[in-house]
Amino acid sequence: MIMKEMLLIYNARLVDKNTDVKNGAVLIEGNRIAGFPMKAAVKKMLSDDNVSKFDANGNVVMPSFVDMHVHMRDPGQTQKEDIRTGCMAAAAGGFGTVVLMPNTVPVISSQEMAEFNNKKGDDLGFCRVIQSVSITKDFDGETTSHLDNLNRKIVPLITEDGHEVANSAVMLEGMTKAAKKKIIVSCHCEDPDLADAARPLRKKALELLYKGKPTAAQKKQAASLLKKAHTLLAVAEDAATFRNIRLAEQAGVHLHLCHVSTAQCIEALRIAKKRGLNVTCEITPHHIGLNCETADTKFQIVNPPLRPALDRLAVIEALLDGTADVIATDHAPHTAEDKASGSPGFSGLETAFAVCYTNLCIANGMSLKKLSEKMSARPAEILELNDCGLLQEGMLANLTVVDTEKTWTVRGEEFASKGKYTPFEGKKLIGEIQATFYRGKIVFQA
Repeated sequence: MIMKEMLLIYNARLVDKNTDVKNGAVLIEGNRIAGFPMKAAVKKMLSDDNVSKFDANGNVVMPSFVDMHVHMRDPGQTQKEDIRTGCMAAAAGGFGTVVLMPNTVPVISSQEMAEFNNKKGDDLGFCRVIQSVSITKDFDGETTSHLDNLNRKIVPLITEDGHEVANSAVMLEGMTKAAKKKIIVSCHCEDPDLADAARPLRKKALELLYKGKPTAAQKKQAASLLKKAHTLLAVAEDAATFRNIRLAEQAGVHLHLCHVSTAQCIEALRIAKKRGLNVTCEITPHHIGLNCETADTKFQIVNPPLRPALDRLAVIEALLDGTADVIATDHAPHTAEDKASGSPGFSGLETAFAVCYTNLCIANGMSLKKLSEKMSARPAEILELNDCGLLQEGMLANLTVVDTEKTWTVRGEEFASKGKYTPFEGKKLIGEIQATFYRGKIVFQA
């Protein structure tokens, strides 16, 4: 009989949604949590040469994070990111599970394509990869026949992320098919016509600001154009959210709202939940940590855009009061050239915990237990992953060690991700990932 390898993580503060214990220890056997030994047992194991040891140095040990919204650009755009670099970035950010969006080239529109990417992730061994599938085939906005062949155990989530299914009848058809298989429909809520109307305004503003040295008048004009664009994009998000909630109610499907960013959408979600609808949502770290009134204009180019301060306060309040379910990064890496030309989105895996800890726990009084719930337990529950998200015996040993006292400065050039652009460049954040364990093996160490 082959003995499983044993690892003792000791001198740790253990935190999950239910637990906050100082001077704790975790025993790992193989790829699972075997238990939480008491002081006497720890002392004995520390002198046992058959047990490997990891001194947490008094830092926090948490269940690794689960991200429901990540872009790894693989296949077709691997100059921006690939599954290897994306998984390395996930490990560096403390993530043990990531759900990949299907807006690749070609679009991921079959279970076979999803399984191919899942296997890539498994073979690398940095984190678990769950590849989602598009709602309409190849994002054509019309065809849902490919959904008939999906197995929920392999594809738990479908999405048109980066797009919206404009035709309500097609969206209802896709939702109805998903409901029968108990597959989650994750919606990028943005009315396409309103988004199209905003695009030239945003493009013109960028041209004024970044082609040559802008005059004071050009800066003022650009600010006005961006304000108009962002107002249209707020209405676009609100209108699509209201529609999708109603369609989901009709279909009886689990609706998950991507990157909610407006106070109106939060209120719509709150009402839907009170009515008993199966609706969940995610908030991004950048919508938690930034608003469009203070951020550098270049980095406002993200979908949905950064919102005014009142919207930012609304999403924070929604996380604090439980209306918002999870935190998801919408990690969207680009090359420097693409970002400079206005491509929306930026890398977020490696700053996510620190942004959230700084802005939610330090600035707004959220407990670390609650943050663990939003980043680990709740997304695992939504995805029906029964093997992660909590510090419990028998769970996969996907663990993250965090120094919650450490202040550090964000430098995109140091990211494991190929995407080096971050709106938090140069900012000081509190909470640094010290190590990440995936299935009992250390996959990142600071």
